[in-house]
Amino acid sequence: MARILKYLGYHEAAQSPKTEVLAGGTTFLAMVYITVVNPSILSDAGMDFGAVFVATCLAAAFGSFMMGVLGRYPIALAPGMGQNAFFSYVIVLGMGYAWQTALGAVLISGILFIVLSVLPIREWLFNAIPMNIKYGISAGIGFFIGFIALKNAGIVIDNPATLVSLGPLTQVEAVLCLGGFILIAVLSTRGFVGAIIFGIGSVSILGWLLGVTEFQGLVSTPPSIAPVFLQFDLEAALTMSMVPVILALLLVDVFDTAGTMVAVSQRAGLLDKQGKLPNLRPALLADSGATAVGALLGTSSTTSFIESAAGVEAGGRSGLTAVVVGVLFLCCLFFAPLAQSVPAYATSAALLFVACLMVSSLKEIDWTRIPEYVPAVVGALAMPLTFSIADGIGLAFITYALIRIGSFEFKVVDAASFVIAGIFLLKYLLL
Repeated sequence: MARILKYLGYHEAAQSPKTEVLAGGTTFLAMVYITVVNPSILSDAGMDFGAVFVATCLAAAFGSFMMGVLGRYPIALAPGMGQNAFFSYVIVLGMGYAWQTALGAVLISGILFIVLSVLPIREWLFNAIPMNIKYGISAGIGFFIGFIALKNAGIVIDNPATLVSLGPLTQVEAVLCLGGFILIAVLSTRGFVGAIIFGIGSVSILGWLLGVTEFQGLVSTPPSIAPVFLQFDLEAALTMSMVPVILALLLVDVFDTAGTMVAVSQRAGLLDKQGKLPNLRPALLADSGATAVGALLGTSSTTSFIESAAGVEAGGRSGLTAVVVGVLFLCCLFFAPLAQSVPAYATSAALLFVACLMVSSLKEIDWTRIPEYVPAVVGALAMPLTFSIADGIGLAFITYALIRIGSFEFKVVDAASFVIAGIFLLKYLLL
């Protein structure tokens, strides 16, 4: 046992095994909402809820195990918010691709991420992307998720004259969603670790008691994963029209992973004297491998969760924390009826709060220089207004490149930014 703990980085943590286990439980409570929200979002794309629930639990368990064993970081993984919205509402419902094709795109992006994690090109790509665009992408995904949450709860509705307008707030679903959102925000303000899952549960129970939604049960044997397992369509995903989609999936995964790992590791005091992440390559391999395996299982991109910071605050410092999270996700497999009983307006409350957390990245943008903040704002605004994360990223890079070219500021721009801008520009002109 001592050797296992040492391998997981426990010898550097200066914490008791009990503390690491409790930290794992804390992280799990902070992110377990994904077992309900992810199947809910992917089911909108036509995927089987129960099968996706199983795929979500297994992908989260696998990713967390790999991060704990290979990366030795107290960082848990699961299918990411934003990536799942892109999967359902952009690739499938927006662009008209089958969900099997979307799974193929996720698998390809995961394989590319694995290659980037092994080769030095990963550092070149990540370091070349302007930080302000990274912040804009995160905020834009937040706006996009928030818009989806308001739409699903009936708070925002379509309007032939103004495109969108405010829906009837007297409907029970809208009231419960807004009430759940406020509850989650208040509990989070007071430092309650399981605020999101508690808010989802409270709204769901109210809905069951009021007869708005039917309670389907608590525990059962896990549903079959067969409807989504190995259902990816690589042939359909390997087309020119899917290149921007795959690129968008890859970029979001790379940026989300890097940002989460740096933020959580900094909170845990795990950065070295140069401010860099030790044991970075195995950790990235764990993350990228989880995306590929998640696609095989039948879910959208799996990524590191910022909610891992909750476990760090509880004392998590080693890979043991992530391993504990993986074990708890496996235990979740037996609660599928409970997950299926959670209504859309309850998950919308959680989505709206997660959106607020993501939009907070706007504060990190350099608001003193036009070439820095204008592309970031364009990307953030374009994502919800075009209902496309990919188009938001593309317009951000095109704007950035054109402003730099027009200002004759070539030396301050890495070639990668121009390459990415060129790919998206070709997509808009030719496809």
